[in-house]
Amino acid sequence: MLTEGLLALADDLSGAVETAACLRPLGRSTTVELSGPNSAPLAHNAQGVVVADLDNRALPAAEASQLAREALREQGGRPVFIKIDSQLRGPVAAVLGAAADRPLVVAPALPALGRTVAGGVAHVRGVPLHLSDGWRVEGTAPPRSVAEALSPLPCRGIALETVRSDALAGAIAECLAAGRVPICDGETDADMDAVVAATPDGARLAGSGGLAAALGRTAPAPVAENPHPATGNPLLMVVGTGSPTAAEQLRLAELRGTRVLDHTGEIVPRALAALEHGPVALRIDPSEPIAPERSRERARGLAATAARIVEGCPSPVDLVLTGGETARLVLDALGVRSLSPVGQVHHGAVVCRTPEGTSVVTRPGSFGEADSLARIVEHLSPAGIERLPQ
Repeated sequence: MLTEGLLALADDLSGAVETAACLRPLGRSTTVELSGPNSAPLAHNAQGVVVADLDNRALPAAEASQLAREALREQGGRPVFIKIDSQLRGPVAAVLGAAADRPLVVAPALPALGRTVAGGVAHVRGVPLHLSDGWRVEGTAPPRSVAEALSPLPCRGIALETVRSDALAGAIAECLAAGRVPICDGETDADMDAVVAATPDGARLAGSGGLAAALGRTAPAPVAENPHPATGNPLLMVVGTGSPTAAEQLRLAELRGTRVLDHTGEIVPRALAALEHGPVALRIDPSEPIAPERSRERARGLAATAARIVEGCPSPVDLVLTGGETARLVLDALGVRSLSPVGQVHHGAVVCRTPEGTSVVTRPGSFGEADSLARIVEHLSPAGIERLPQ
């Protein structure tokens, strides 16, 4: 697959930034654009990579499809990568249906996080997706197969043994010639590399960060991870998920000196006072029940509060934003329209710079080990870090 001037479309901001970090080796520059229903047309960077966050994860299928069609309409022959959620959440079928006006190859596995596809079924650390808790706050049942998630697109599975054989390119070509979308099994990075190598020029690729990373590995030389100096700004973390994983990550960050505040009551003055002494994490009130129908409303409230804290601080503030919906809402509230990735703390925890020079780390809510947030704080070396216990 040709990659010069690549356009990538993502369904949420943390996924867009994850994708941009994976694709950095392919271009002289990589930009994340915060796109959406009311945004300007996407830029065309002939010598770089543009990743657009369409912010369509929570949209109805018809709206998500229309957004994707509009983003693709004026791209001509430019190569395209469609970032989908590794757990197949969101309007996946609608978005891929919009992209399937050209040959399309799908491989959703994300080996780095133990998310694999075998026999056409997505798995989370060996457990079939429909038997896992990956969709526990979605309000609907997860698909039992990737093909079910893509319905009504005509699909055909490519088994793992074929992915790992010399027959892969022929199998993909046969699928495409028959007007079907090949869905490739995958368990390892090598499987993802094989899919990229076997995809014919002119076809579009769709997958998670695992496939984006495989595309990035096709670059002739790796991008040097030059250390970027810490800004020394105050640091505000905004954690928009109540998952047990996030709770443990916050607990360890708190043990290492981060002040954790619940989003309840008149929190802004307390947060501003705490920022004078070190990193602050703002989280949803853990006593509030998780209700899927209130998720967007709760995230908007959290984002509005975070924006008030940033705007009320006398100095620039660096941000750590977990969860794509939360991250997008916070940056929208602050008027941030683009980001430039500069490195990763760990897979998916991507450090970006805003046009104003502040640091923003985004990370999907379900990513990272127990020390993820603590590692991010250590990496950013924010104001007050010297007061943290060693």
